[in-house]
Amino acid sequence: MKELLILGAGTSGTMMANHLRRALPKKAWNITIVDQEKTHYYQPGFLFLPFDLYKTKDVKKKIDKFIPKGVNLIQEKINRIDKDNDTVILKNNKSLEYDILIIATGTNIAPQEIEGMLGNHWHKSVFDFYTFEGARNLRNKLRTWKGGKLVVHIAEMPIKCPVAPLEFAFLADSYFINKGIREKVDITFVTPMSGAFTKPKATEALEYLLKQKNIKVVPDFNIEHVDGENKKIVDYAEQEVEYDLLVTVPTNMGDEMIERSGFGDELNYVPTDKATLQTMVKDNIFAIGDATNIPASKAGSVAHFEAEILTENIKRFIKSKELKKEFDGHANCFIETGHGKALLIDFNYTQEPVKGTFPFAGIGPLSLLKETYMNHMGKLAFRWIYWNMLIKGKHIPFVSATMDTAGKQIEEAV
Repeated sequence: MKELLILGAGTSGTMMANHLRRALPKKAWNITIVDQEKTHYYQPGFLFLPFDLYKTKDVKKKIDKFIPKGVNLIQEKINRIDKDNDTVILKNNKSLEYDILIIATGTNIAPQEIEGMLGNHWHKSVFDFYTFEGARNLRNKLRTWKGGKLVVHIAEMPIKCPVAPLEFAFLADSYFINKGIREKVDITFVTPMSGAFTKPKATEALEYLLKQKNIKVVPDFNIEHVDGENKKIVDYAEQEVEYDLLVTVPTNMGDEMIERSGFGDELNYVPTDKATLQTMVKDNIFAIGDATNIPASKAGSVAHFEAEILTENIKRFIKSKELKKEFDGHANCFIETGHGKALLIDFNYTQEPVKGTFPFAGIGPLSLLKETYMNHMGKLAFRWIYWNMLIKGKHIPFVSATMDTAGKQIEEAV
């Protein structure tokens, strides 16, 4: 019996467990997935939790609910990977041998990387919304907050879901208008990038919306420290931005286990071939989703597309066939803009977000790079798709793993 081991039972790992249990013969392959957590979180829902648009029950379920029959679930902390001996050592000192290893350990916020970010003010005047605890505590804060200087801040790239901080700013604008206190709230978006997003075409559309909603932008801000006592953030050029309420996306880093294993980059991301998803660590080790260092967005849609291609490459690897260099960095993301509207962007490694229709050429019903009610409904529908299709490894109809150019104005892209 051969052993296939998956590290991480988040979005990517759970999808791969479902894909591979269907793809590999049960008599030949034993599949095991390891994760210390007992709860599976719908992380896109963390964006809605602070604004009371979702309840806590909407964003969490038991982790074992989505692990397919025939897959062993071990709920234990991972100590390290011994790549030379094809073994994973758990915190309880037990060892798991493998023939194929898939690393799906994701990425986490690391507020300790920024001087002064943690302290007595953490989750009191300085909040994240990339964790369940952070989003829930921020919700409680916003329920009673009377206004002031709200700063939405990105520490450094890459981060999970690069559009989420922008969405937070847009939803905050809508939230405070609905509460009747928008004139009492000064919203500033602070980013280390030179524009609102990583892609120029999308930046053009997003910066227009920021201006329209009277949200100030402070670009090229590389944070050096948080001055919690005086409520301001300071960058390396000694530029200062004052706040009454700081909503930050701290440095994102891969799992500490990667560092203990002796490989990974300075942020603990796994060196991975961007087209095959085979790691540079060893031929029988693959990586997927936020755990990789590939230049694609760290988002659930990307992991979904990767999973379909990685499943095929695992089957090819088992048969000693050449791996398909097929993953093109495809991502599509809904961007909530408030007041019941959203944008949709579709792009890959080489193609910037374009105008057009999705998923059907000339029909839609979704519009690309355009603010519409239908896109907002698509964003809300994604929660059902996530729980019922995406993490169960089911193909989403009419949406291809690689970027489809039909119905898109490709000539307009840079």
